[in-house]
Amino acid sequence: MTGEPAHGDGVRPLLRKFDQRLTELIHAVYPDEQQRPGYARLAREISAATGGSISGTYLWELATGKKRNITLEQLDVLAQFFGVPPEYFLNEEVSQRVQAQLALATALRDAKVRSLAMRASGLSPASLDSLLTIVNETRKVQNLPEVEPQGGGQGRRSRRGDDGQAMKDALLPENEER
Repeated sequence: MTGEPAHGDGVRPLLRKFDQRLTELIHAVYPDEQQRPGYARLAREISAATGGSISGTYLWELATGKKRNITLEQLDVLAQFFGVPPEYFLNEEVSQRVQAQLALATALRDAKVRSLAMRASGLSPASLDSLLTIVNETRKVQNLPEVEPQGGGQGRRSRRGDDGQAMKDALLPENEER
């Protein structure tokens, strides 16, 4: 035995992506870098919204990967503030599901995207397929990445996150107050 962790990077598997996931949530809720609060202000917002306690310095350390020793209470406070299940930070499947929901909510911030979606509602399946083909081809012409299908029709809702604060905030137009 060498004493080295099996995965080689010195970080426990459950916490390996914690900093990345926290940063993704911050960017999803505050997409405009110019309007994004600093860690001290964000910590105050988190405390005010949840009643939990977290310092700006500690929040920065978590978001940058400098610290990984989060308590269950702090994990719950962050999850509550961002409107995600606590498992989001620890479970790949839950994280992927929440990221897909955030991507959709982020896209729906754009008034033209919402308008297109509203106008497409009620069209026949064949018409919807035609619109999807047009949009996909337009994305190719503009060298935009492919968008993973979100599933069709009335999909099942996750236990948490669909009605969480991050989802509500992500739906606000970018110039609206949070």
